[in-house]
Amino acid sequence: MAARKCHILVVGCGIGGLASAVSALESGADVTILERAPFDERGGQTRYTEAYFRMKSETEVSDDFEMHLAANSSGYIDPLLVNETAADPDTWPRVARGLSLTDPDFISTLATEAGPTVTWLKRFRIRFDFLPTQFLTKSQPRLLPVGGGLALVEGLAAEAERQGAKFLYETTATSLVLDDSGRVAGVVASTQGGPARIISADAVVLACGGFEGNAEMMTRYVGPRSVYLRPICRGGYFNKGEGVRMALEIGAAPNGDFGSYHAEPIDPRSGVSEPSVFIFPYGILVNRSGHRFTDEAPGTVDAYYERVTRQIYAQDGGIAFAVLDAKHMDIPNYRLGIRTDKPPIVADTIEELAGRIDVPPAGLRLTVEAYNSACRPGSYDPLKLDGRATEGLDPKKSHWALPLDRAPYHAYPIISANVFTFGGLKVDRYARVLNLDGYPIAGLYAAGEIIGTYYGNYTGATSVLKGATFGRIGGQHAVATSAQDKRPAD
Repeated sequence: MAARKCHILVVGCGIGGLASAVSALESGADVTILERAPFDERGGQTRYTEAYFRMKSETEVSDDFEMHLAANSSGYIDPLLVNETAADPDTWPRVARGLSLTDPDFISTLATEAGPTVTWLKRFRIRFDFLPTQFLTKSQPRLLPVGGGLALVEGLAAEAERQGAKFLYETTATSLVLDDSGRVAGVVASTQGGPARIISADAVVLACGGFEGNAEMMTRYVGPRSVYLRPICRGGYFNKGEGVRMALEIGAAPNGDFGSYHAEPIDPRSGVSEPSVFIFPYGILVNRSGHRFTDEAPGTVDAYYERVTRQIYAQDGGIAFAVLDAKHMDIPNYRLGIRTDKPPIVADTIEELAGRIDVPPAGLRLTVEAYNSACRPGSYDPLKLDGRATEGLDPKKSHWALPLDRAPYHAYPIISANVFTFGGLKVDRYARVLNLDGYPIAGLYAAGEIIGTYYGNYTGATSVLKGATFGRIGGQHAVATSAQDKRPAD
């Protein structure tokens, strides 16, 4: 007797969920996709992002890819235990298996499978190119899908529909269902707030994002100052953290920094998706007291904006102001670094500008005077690291230190957006969710932001790539494993 066709249940309709679904469909499974959002807003955060890939070609990741991920792969862990994870995973001792560590095997798999994943995505009429980005200076290349994340959502969703996937919109999974053997066998879910029901499956893929849209979880994990954060886009408000919670409740291992998130500088006045402000390296950043508090230009903006934004988040009220003079408008294509749809706050004098941004005029004047006095002559190149630094100023400014002395003066308010939360689930190279002892939980996979990966500092342009890669891998493996489990005994 032939085994019946496997049923794979995917929770979430962003890049991780759609890649999982299409991969499982190609492997011969029946697939159901649960999506909390309505049809017109399907796609999670992927729908709204430009979806940068940290790749130097369609087949190769950037030169620093594995090194950067490894450098931000954990907190302080016994180095002897970390060293043991450099061996074949099958040989790891029990104590090393469940570590809160983004291990070398996971990183290597992501790096190795990124190219094949791009090739796979291109089969669904998704094109890639090295298009202009919002970074006026950058240290690493970024490959983009033409049309951004929305092109990924539409291309993969169309393929899933063509292959017969069942979509259940406005449907939320709230807990996992286990069979008598402890295997994950489905979820409890409700549609449009209706009664809960069980949806059975041979395997479940959790691809429903982090918890940036859940104020209680943000306060519990990130802290009470998280009230000063907001999701980067509308899609983030749908990420309520049920996927993380329901997996932890059945013993899944956590991974990633639960007390942190990916930070991006945005204009709080704007309601558009990702209203970023990356122009600040060409001026100064001041807090509500009118004082500088950080080096605005420690390096290329693509590599350092997150660290600078975290300093903004630490200020009173979680807000700062980028103060610039008219010279920033001489920078070629300077508008690329300003994605907000709100105009700058403009004034003819520093004191007048201070009044308009509600900081003490005398404080801002003294700050600008001290900064201007610390600027030194030298070569200036706004599109390269020019080494033109302040002298005798604390904190210093390392590059592009030109005096602010040409009216009109501009200011942009900046807060930290929460692009996604770092805390999530630990998976292996096959996207299987691991338990606290580091062994796979039967029938449970994860893809996308829900996979906890980052500690301290985000490795830029890897999140969407991670979702696509482990979604593709997890969908295939879920079908293969489920089919094997259902094979009749001889």
